[in-house]
Amino acid sequence: MERKSTEGFGMSFLSMLVFVLVASAATDTITPSRSIIDRETLVSSDETFELGFFSPGSSTKRYLGIWYKVSPETVVWIANREAPLLDRFGVLNVTKEGTIILLQEKTKIIWSSSRIRTPENPVMQLLDSGNLIVKDGNGSGSANFLWQSFDYPCDTLLPMMKLGKNFITGMNWSLSSWKSPNDPAPGQFLALIDPKGFPQLVVRNGSGILYRGGSWNGERFTGTPDLKQIESANLFKFEFELNRNEVYYKGEPYPALISRLSVNQSGFLERYVRTKQSELWMEIYSAPRDECDYYAVCGAYASCNTNNPAELCACLAGFEPKYPTEWDRLKWSGGCIRMTTPACQDSVFTKHNGLKLPDTSNSSFFKNMSLKECQVECSKNCSCTAYANSDIRNGGMGCLLWFGDLIDMRIYIDGRLVVRKNSSKNKEVAIIVIPIAIIGLVWGGIVLYLRWKKHTKQGGENDMELPVFDLGTIVKATDNFSDNNKLGQGGFGPVYKGTLREGQEIAVKRLSKSSGQGSEEFKNEVGLIAKLQHRNLVRLLGCSVQGDEKMLIYEYMPNKSLDYFIFDQTKGKILDWRRRMHIIDGIARGLLYLHQDSRLRIIHRDLKASNVLLDNDMCPKISDFGMARTIWGDQTEANTNKVVGTYGYMPPEYAVDGLFSIKSDVFSFGVLVLEIISGKKNRGFFHPEHSHNLVGHAWKLLMQEKPLQFVDCNLGDCFVLCEVIRCIHVGLLCVQKRPEDRPNMSSVVLMLGSENPLPQPKQPGFFTERNLPESESYSSTHHELASVNGVTISCLEAR
Repeated sequence: MERKSTEGFGMSFLSMLVFVLVASAATDTITPSRSIIDRETLVSSDETFELGFFSPGSSTKRYLGIWYKVSPETVVWIANREAPLLDRFGVLNVTKEGTIILLQEKTKIIWSSSRIRTPENPVMQLLDSGNLIVKDGNGSGSANFLWQSFDYPCDTLLPMMKLGKNFITGMNWSLSSWKSPNDPAPGQFLALIDPKGFPQLVVRNGSGILYRGGSWNGERFTGTPDLKQIESANLFKFEFELNRNEVYYKGEPYPALISRLSVNQSGFLERYVRTKQSELWMEIYSAPRDECDYYAVCGAYASCNTNNPAELCACLAGFEPKYPTEWDRLKWSGGCIRMTTPACQDSVFTKHNGLKLPDTSNSSFFKNMSLKECQVECSKNCSCTAYANSDIRNGGMGCLLWFGDLIDMRIYIDGRLVVRKNSSKNKEVAIIVIPIAIIGLVWGGIVLYLRWKKHTKQGGENDMELPVFDLGTIVKATDNFSDNNKLGQGGFGPVYKGTLREGQEIAVKRLSKSSGQGSEEFKNEVGLIAKLQHRNLVRLLGCSVQGDEKMLIYEYMPNKSLDYFIFDQTKGKILDWRRRMHIIDGIARGLLYLHQDSRLRIIHRDLKASNVLLDNDMCPKISDFGMARTIWGDQTEANTNKVVGTYGYMPPEYAVDGLFSIKSDVFSFGVLVLEIISGKKNRGFFHPEHSHNLVGHAWKLLMQEKPLQFVDCNLGDCFVLCEVIRCIHVGLLCVQKRPEDRPNMSSVVLMLGSENPLPQPKQPGFFTERNLPESESYSSTHHELASVNGVTISCLEAR
């Protein structure tokens, strides 16, 4: 947060001295007799929160906001989100009538608060909770509040703030994302408690739903099982209230922690915590987490399961795909329909355990009804499609009834839904049906297995589960692949920026006709990335296949790739330590998803700085899956006679023997961490005192207890020493020579976010890469190409 001098005010030395003395005596209140101008702040009594003027990102506009005093870049509330000040002459007052006003040049009102009555002695105060209030100084307690910022959330929910709705006053407590890092005005994503039917947590993207956290089941939202683990780990306590006057959700961390929940500019709900002694935020929850978290990905009457490598979506018992041909092509959004339409009197109910309850906006609920009574109630109404307990505590109580389609379900550890289906009328029918059903199940299993084998073997054009863009649309979007729109060139081919008719910006990766391996890489990338959904993976929007033209269409990343910043002495200044730490953590979480949490366990094999893209928020997204490989079940490694990847990021066992595993990516991640901290490339690194590469240099300095000499000079002294040393330490653990000595990515994420002691790293692999016997392993042509240009190698024979 900028704190500049008071030039332009023409203040005398004496008045300047008075200003400094007043500013240094931090206060948490002002009255009508005092104003706050730019460069002055209010500080809560426990010094957790600070209120003042700031400019977001690279913007020069000024906003009145509240942030954490030790983390000023973390802004939690803004008064004038849609009405910025155009200069540094803003003034904040509280009037005698109890209204907060924000003035431009002391006369023009830019923003003001509301009030419910006129106080005798109005006081504005910044509380230790982060709540900015106006109260009557003659009274005490929350009932004396005339206005509070907690009633007007921005993108962040603090402890004791409500998310929900007051049915009496109409007050709606919701979170809205920023438009961009430079513009805090309300963006396209809105997190709220939707009160329709049985209230539930949703994140809206415009008028549609991006993600549904589900309804409250007495312990947590049905779509967020992780909340139970968070609460049981003594990180947070949750509260949900539903009565005739209001519905709301709020949380409270345990005393030693500080917490916040926010919706970011990509629509992700994120919860962060940190100890009061630490400046490091730790992300403990983020959603959507995977492809099954996106709303209605499987359509109606189907459940989503990321643990099933053959089929993401499956119809509920008694239902079949609505569009079988599309279903065979792994396009599930059409959902399922009943195999037969039952007569109301003939229907029976089937239990489905371990299921996220469907969208409750078309449901009814009864608070004091048992599950047995709930079944009776559903049976009496032929429009009732399913029922469940609304509260799972104490053996289950409360009744939820669904009317209409059942949408947005996924496989979870707990949760039980009972669905109406048709029944057989007599035993004779049952005797015939049961053997046929068994034969059908066996045959269906064979068909599914063969279909799965077909998809995993072929991965070709006919198996794409992506939107297909017309070639003419892409030509128009890129201005006929104009050189002015060219973003870069890779081994696959050129990449262009494009703009679709509706204004959406895209990146188009065009397969080079002269690329010998491009077609296989194209199929591989489509087959893999189309199935992946994570905030730290670049999102594939579609493809275009027409004649010889093969193209992949991605979300556009306005901040290009990581190497564009970290290896440039000027642009590197943009990446302060907090951003670098955020990037390291994001890459780690993206790899963890690939290795462990995704439906397909994936080894990237070409992780490097140029394959990490940065979005508007400088959030890292791993890209380029053309070289990636899938591993199945308990498989942890594989062997190849062709080594692909980039010199400087390859581990020894892969570069020399062609043996790759998830630990290959861990090695590449370790190199990348050291590059991010130092601002230097591993390949081509030179030091006048030794012949080590960057990895060897880092190890040498850590052993000599001189880690600060490794830090990028662009950071100056603006970094957290213990975090820097820890990241160097973790990076060196990742580049150990033996794969078994390297941690897996789940351990890496934990090590980065904790303060526990770390094991001592051994001498890393490729400690001095220049000593590698190049002639024994690689052709000199390929070696020269890789070392000079850092281009991905895709056809090197291993020994």
